[in-house]
Amino acid sequence: MIIGHDLLERTCKNMIETILLCLANATRGTIYRVGSMPNLQAVRITSGERENGGERLKWGLPEASDYNHPGKTWEQYRDRPGHVLEAMGWCVEKQKSWTADDPYEDIRSVRKQLRGEIEDFHHMEPVVVRKLDMGIGAGNDVPCPADYRGNLIWQDTDYVIVAVVKIHFLPYTIQRGDRSTKVIKKLSRTLGTELLSLSAREMLSSAQKELAQQRFQACNSLAHDMRNTLMKLSFVFSAVNAEISFLREQWELRLKQALPDLDDKGSILSRLNQLIQMRLPQLSGSEDLVKISQDLLKYQKQFASLSLLPQEAEMWINNKLLKRWSRLLAECQVWEDARGEILQHLDRLKRLIWNGLDKSMAGKIRNLPEDLKESWIRIAYSSFSGERLNLMDEILQFLEHPALDIPHKQQTKRVLKSLKAIAEIIPEMEERANRMIYSLRDGNGAATAIDPLPPI
Repeated sequence: MIIGHDLLERTCKNMIETILLCLANATRGTIYRVGSMPNLQAVRITSGERENGGERLKWGLPEASDYNHPGKTWEQYRDRPGHVLEAMGWCVEKQKSWTADDPYEDIRSVRKQLRGEIEDFHHMEPVVVRKLDMGIGAGNDVPCPADYRGNLIWQDTDYVIVAVVKIHFLPYTIQRGDRSTKVIKKLSRTLGTELLSLSAREMLSSAQKELAQQRFQACNSLAHDMRNTLMKLSFVFSAVNAEISFLREQWELRLKQALPDLDDKGSILSRLNQLIQMRLPQLSGSEDLVKISQDLLKYQKQFASLSLLPQEAEMWINNKLLKRWSRLLAECQVWEDARGEILQHLDRLKRLIWNGLDKSMAGKIRNLPEDLKESWIRIAYSSFSGERLNLMDEILQFLEHPALDIPHKQQTKRVLKSLKAIAEIIPEMEERANRMIYSLRDGNGAATAIDPLPPI
């Protein structure tokens, strides 16, 4: 049977609770699942016990048991020479109940056979399901379990065992064939029917998912090709942002020309690299610190050549530079005398990345019109994406300003116009692709093999 563990456990708890409510002399109930043929894996699912003899139940598997997960296979608990007799083996092989109404004479008590200890009064009832309902019939190639002699069991019955119910009782309140055992047998048949229904529902759900998967396999391939095409077209956004980065470099160059005393990123990073290289030989005994120092050199050189947005630059400084410098200063004394200088340089770096947005500094540039400076700052510190297609028109309009004098101005305009044509068709392609994918779904939420295209 295919039943999820949580659903199976809830069903078993309901059955135990029902039995204990019906039988005032019952104290505890346990249900064991008996797995598929031929292994017939018997696993203890759950136990419920009365609290202080009342109607409130306490759930769980408090006792150690050979039938706790993963349980025991048929070959381990069936009757065989030289092995203790188990009530589980009797219930499964004979499809009959076992009642311990006299624990002192219980020949299938494992505890009594192994340690001479007496168990309590209990009744074990197999939960049966018709073979035909399980899809087991003539001509059905299903491996059947066998006894230790090799004889196949269940040959002369129309049923198979799917679970075993064990109910414990107050002393001397149960007898074989009495009302209590009949109630348990009746309710166990009900449990078998419910388990069969749950299994059928799980199998139907599984079949629906498999059918949906097969149905959409070809569509997945199509969606994959569409995604690849759109991802390749997404180079447009990187290319436009690279052009914006160039405009940002040109703006910061104008600021530097107007304000020569401004902090220079290149000189600060050069000094930090110099401080590392001067003291690096003193770290010969620590490979970890040497690696951190070499990473710092690499990242500082990279940062010197990048023109990032201030927010991105701040993250770069915090994550790639400041963290490594903090560790070097904390774990060794090599740079102790230069600690103040290093921290000052890092602080200056974090401040200078925002200079381009400072309107008071922009006011020092005398040879540019105010409208040009305003639009230059706005564009240079923007990021182009699918949600900001109108930014492309602003950039092209900005490049038409007669007072703008930057290198490769005309070439930049031609490149951006070509990129604009591609960028404008991407949302339409994405919308059409998503519409096609959604139309291929069956609309009931079961087919999840195809997902909408992610925004670029």
